[in-house]
Amino acid sequence: MNKGGGMKKMKYVLVTGGVVSGLGKGVTASSIGVLLKACGLRVTSIKIDPYLNTDAGTMSPFEHGEVYVLDDGGEVDLDLGNYERFLDIKLTRDNNITTGKIYQAVIDKERRGDYLGKTVQVVPHITDAIQEWIERVAMIPVDGQPGPADVCVIELGGTIGDIESMPFTEALGQFSYRVGAGNFCLIHVSLVPVLSAVGEQKSKPTQHSVRGLRSLGLTPNILACRSTLALEENVKQKLSQFCHVPAENIITLYDVPNIWHLPSLLRDQKAHGAILGALNLLGFVNVAREPNLKEWTSRAESCDMLLEPVRIAIVGKYTGLSDSYLSLLKALLHASVSLRKKLVVDWVPASDIEDETAKENPDAYKAAWKLLQGADGVLVPGGFGDRGVEGKILAAKYARENRIPFLGICLGMQIAVIEFARSILGLQDANSTEFDPDTTSPCVIFMPEGSKTHFGGTMRLGSRRTYFQVMDCKSAKLYGNRGFVDERHRHRYEVNPDMVSTLEDAGLSFTGKDETGQRMEIVELPNHPYYIGTQFHPEFKSRPGKPSALFLGLIAAACGQLDSLLHAHKIPNGMAKKVSLYQNGNATKFAKIPADGIYSNCNGVHA
Repeated sequence: MNKGGGMKKMKYVLVTGGVVSGLGKGVTASSIGVLLKACGLRVTSIKIDPYLNTDAGTMSPFEHGEVYVLDDGGEVDLDLGNYERFLDIKLTRDNNITTGKIYQAVIDKERRGDYLGKTVQVVPHITDAIQEWIERVAMIPVDGQPGPADVCVIELGGTIGDIESMPFTEALGQFSYRVGAGNFCLIHVSLVPVLSAVGEQKSKPTQHSVRGLRSLGLTPNILACRSTLALEENVKQKLSQFCHVPAENIITLYDVPNIWHLPSLLRDQKAHGAILGALNLLGFVNVAREPNLKEWTSRAESCDMLLEPVRIAIVGKYTGLSDSYLSLLKALLHASVSLRKKLVVDWVPASDIEDETAKENPDAYKAAWKLLQGADGVLVPGGFGDRGVEGKILAAKYARENRIPFLGICLGMQIAVIEFARSILGLQDANSTEFDPDTTSPCVIFMPEGSKTHFGGTMRLGSRRTYFQVMDCKSAKLYGNRGFVDERHRHRYEVNPDMVSTLEDAGLSFTGKDETGQRMEIVELPNHPYYIGTQFHPEFKSRPGKPSALFLGLIAAACGQLDSLLHAHKIPNGMAKKVSLYQNGNATKFAKIPADGIYSNCNGVHA
């Protein structure tokens, strides 16, 4: 990367947001990473979350979306999932910076006496700690290659002007000055609304946002404007004039059929040229001026063209907010696109299919059961707490008895075991000690895992190895007949090892276990078309071109393709080959396609 063989200097791209939250900064930052990677650069990512929690582990999914789990057990913001999926990298818990982590680190240093009696203040101590953290983490290789990446994409969460993000904006202003103009590029994502009464794109909110940004010591190189349609030329000129940004560096992030189109959208507006120019990378060998996005474009376009639906019912607790199950949705999408099916998600609130709801709200009960019974496959995700557990058990029972493809994850696996014990073994009070500490048939018990750090406490977190006990089973075949797999975990309770032999004698097969043989990792019903439960979370390692094996199995079983998939004994190459977008010479378009290609029954809101 270095022209004259000298020391390579890290380049930084900062993505900030203005006007309103929820503009899609995370997906924009991920797409910028894809674009730079397609230019031949190695990319890493950092997400800054200005909240005081040290990590996302204790936050309700309703509050902040799903908790994304990394290989090292870090419980982080869901945007890190976007980075990992888009860039196919493995991040660390330190790639997610929070106010809590920074203040904790500074206070720990103060208690040790590292500041030599000085008064500890936001400037310089907090701001220095932020800059040091960024520089340290940016050097960690995340793509499996030795040595640091070429570019670090940093996303600052929240909106410019938020009180809680002030120390970070101050630190980043100092940081941009310290690393130098040619090593720092600021992309400001802002909203250009259209007032329905006038039908005119309004630039004033973005002007105010950029003014606020400049007052905080940060100068944008590129404006990425969110709008329903492409920016009109006069609006672009006005923004250029008032925000002091060249017109060619003003990009519109207008609505696209699915988020996989974003890297191409950025490329078509020459965003890569603007970024490479700001980072002084245009003259370097090995840096392509035209990014290679063939595979991305092919995948995005083929996703739009899918016609044949596959309906998956997600029976969960947090169905009111799709971000609570973001990685699950993405894993289902990766698998369905790979098998050329249009994913339709049916959200089934677990508590709505319980007998109690039949009495209190019969309409909701009927609607929930109608969705469940109309699905091609059933997925029961993980979760904590006892609300909706009996509904999840009923969903597992329905799928088992009616031979509907079923995938249970974490708690979803545990309820499948409980349901089997109740229905087949006749243990009417079979339960988890999490929900009934006094049960006489404890199928699931508290099995804490000692941790060398205090992260996660007693929880079993991060990547752990699962060894296959039986090779002639669906899960082993889907994983390519390997002897073991490494998947990510997040739980405290596990199947009671004392009950395993009884359950297996009755027909349940624990096909995957940990190295001790005491922790049950994968359970299957051999005589069922597809009935699999996993204690781990396979969704966290699914990638657009490399779908998770067990999600691929679920979708294949739901649309009658499982036998051919298993017969191949390997996972197909997903979207590696270019997909033909035309059938019999005619391309078929949908009138309205949701933003990420997932169709949902949830009042027209895409999943």
